[in-house]
Amino acid sequence: MKNSTPDQTKNTILIVDDTPNNISILFDVLSKAGYKVLVATDGKSAVEQARYALPDLILLDVMMPGMSGFETCRQLKDHDATKAIPVIFMTALTETVNKINGFNMGAVDYITKPFDIHEVQSRIGTHLALANLRQKLEQLVSERTADLNKALTEVEELKDQLQAENVYLKEEIKQSKNPDDIISQSKVFEKVLIKIRQVAPTNSTVLITGESGTGKELLARAVHNLSGRKNRPLIKLNCAALPASLIESELFGHEKGAFTGASAQKQGRFELADGGTIFLDEIGEMPMDLQPKLLRVLQEGEFERVGSAKTLKVNVRIIAATNRDLEKEIAEQRFREDLYYRLNVFPVFSIPLRERKEDIPLLIRHFCQKLGAEQGKVIDQIPQKVIDTLTAYHWPGNIRELENVVERSIIMSPGRSLVLEDWSPRKPVATPKGNLMTMEECEREHILLVLEKTHWKVSGKNGAAEILDMIPTTLDSRMRKLGIKRPDQFTV
Repeated sequence: MKNSTPDQTKNTILIVDDTPNNISILFDVLSKAGYKVLVATDGKSAVEQARYALPDLILLDVMMPGMSGFETCRQLKDHDATKAIPVIFMTALTETVNKINGFNMGAVDYITKPFDIHEVQSRIGTHLALANLRQKLEQLVSERTADLNKALTEVEELKDQLQAENVYLKEEIKQSKNPDDIISQSKVFEKVLIKIRQVAPTNSTVLITGESGTGKELLARAVHNLSGRKNRPLIKLNCAALPASLIESELFGHEKGAFTGASAQKQGRFELADGGTIFLDEIGEMPMDLQPKLLRVLQEGEFERVGSAKTLKVNVRIIAATNRDLEKEIAEQRFREDLYYRLNVFPVFSIPLRERKEDIPLLIRHFCQKLGAEQGKVIDQIPQKVIDTLTAYHWPGNIRELENVVERSIIMSPGRSLVLEDWSPRKPVATPKGNLMTMEECEREHILLVLEKTHWKVSGKNGAAEILDMIPTTLDSRMRKLGIKRPDQFTV
């Protein structure tokens, strides 16, 4: 039905009657009253004309040759274009059953012949006003419904994001080992913490470098927790822990059907971190073909999900960490120079444990308390000989290696005193030039030490990967990179 208002000069009325005199009277009166009047003399032409002209109201005679008024009304109400047009029957029949039949067909009113012109005009005006109010109400309901659907969609999207964040954060809690504890009394390390406190309130990108096991993730968490983003999530991705083919999906998400196995839409880490911080650990392992996309997020704050052309914008602070020499990686064309300079806005070097040895006694006590509680044991006595022995060691695996040694010692200690049952320090290995080991050489030496302790068992319970707190595939990758091969006697 066309838009109509109570103003009768804007309304069209279709008169359907086979009696010329009735048509003449109604046409004359309604035209003078300002209505636009159309005429049909039988039911079939009335239906056709109504579908074409879409009048605002129909005056329909009941008794007509051929198609009756009841059938005409039924066909009008069965068609989408005309079903909402109000129909007023005109009839000389007074039986109640006929009126009931008319209302059942969808009529809104009856006018009895011979009709009173004033009554006709009054009823027409009433039903046009009602139709106008009904149309406005339907429009209002439609608009409100659209608004509610939009709001519901936004709520569902937010709910999906919160659920994704919740799943991610629960997993982080399972894997996290009290990440907010930075134990130190070292004056050298205090300089690192001063830099952390300086950069935290800003939105600058931070690049944390240093050997494996020095606590780079703890420093990243400290930056986040001291920033204005602390009430939003810190989302983590270890670039070395995933196959290259999956890193893009993990970072940017994917659409359903984007690739084999993509059975549903998935939000990426950048979406989850919107308003917060993303920590990209082992950034030096990121594949070259993904580095331009990461650079774009750093520069523009935008990306597309895998399988989608829709650009998404995020407000994310990036903290990256690596134990690689990225300048060397650039020289060997394994890392983009422009990405390096975007990441290296505020560099922080995570000091190795051998350069902050005054922290070792504090860390031993901390691990005894924390790990002892986890294992249901009380270790409150740490002999000075144990402290001296552990302090003297060069710790190529840094804090992570120290934690592993303390944890194994707690398990082996029979009482409340910490005992180094099956551990003895190894001397630093000299390089061919007579100097101390490089970072990679330290890492290689430590991995070899752990592999020897586990009889070259890489994965599984008490395997090298578990002791080193690494994913088995990551350890395999590092072994290949460092040229570590399984001895023949351990080959299956």
